[in-house]
Amino acid sequence: MDVLSSGLLQRALLEVVILGATCGALGVWLLHLRHTYAAESLAHAMLPGLVLAALVGAPLLLGAAGGVLAAAALIAFAARDTRVGPEVAVGVVVTTAFGLGAVLALAPDVPARLGELLFGDLLGTSTSDLVAACVLAGGVGLALCAGHRPLAAAVFDPLAAPSLGVRPARVELALLALLALAVVAAVQGLGNLLVLALIVAPAAAAIRLGRTVGRQIALAAGLGALAGLLGLVASAELDLAAGASVALAAVALWVLAALLAPGSGDTSGAARRSLVQTLGG
Repeated sequence: MDVLSSGLLQRALLEVVILGATCGALGVWLLHLRHTYAAESLAHAMLPGLVLAALVGAPLLLGAAGGVLAAAALIAFAARDTRVGPEVAVGVVVTTAFGLGAVLALAPDVPARLGELLFGDLLGTSTSDLVAACVLAGGVGLALCAGHRPLAAAVFDPLAAPSLGVRPARVELALLALLALAVVAAVQGLGNLLVLALIVAPAAAAIRLGRTVGRQIALAAGLGALAGLLGLVASAELDLAAGASVALAAVALWVLAALLAPGSGDTSGAARRSLVQTLGG
């Protein structure tokens, strides 16, 4: 297979498979908590940090992390106004950040290939980029494994969770922090606009196909990795943009899952039984 014929393609394949598995597994919890908008918001709000990093020649991961932290701080500050509310605060901060990023992107000194910040550059992955992305993705994966029990309690039975020693608000905050790490890890390869597809589409497909949360997470990780593989192969064979190909492959897998299980999607009963088994084990 041509995808394995060069070191450049091998690095890209390894990165996208690892990121796909991690983002897919994380996406299951985000969808159950209905935090899809938060994922989109973080992805878009980091654009000014990415552009500034490109302008000064700093690592893009550093710019992405700075953008996410600044956006999170502004959202927390704006949400303190009870007349506004958290959803409006997120909307205002994200649109402002994305607009600022667009203005900076039009500056004369912006690198000519700044479009890669929006749509990714998987084939430009260096060894250091791969290591950084894999470390971040590995940290997210380990945290999800370690926090499976409190996550299950906070998601499926938030009222009873405090009696089990779980504080749902803190669990959700920790999950959003993991989301920020995953977005930072994936944005350089998939771009600011396409990273959401790898977080949401495999998870949405897995929720249709799996009856328990454990199966959903396993399926989402596998489908995310498969989307990365199929997208990169399609990119190499058809001379398409790699990030866009991966995003389209992820969405195609969701469409296939919807066709295979058109009546699925309501797994609350099975998920609650899974919670009892998880906490009792």
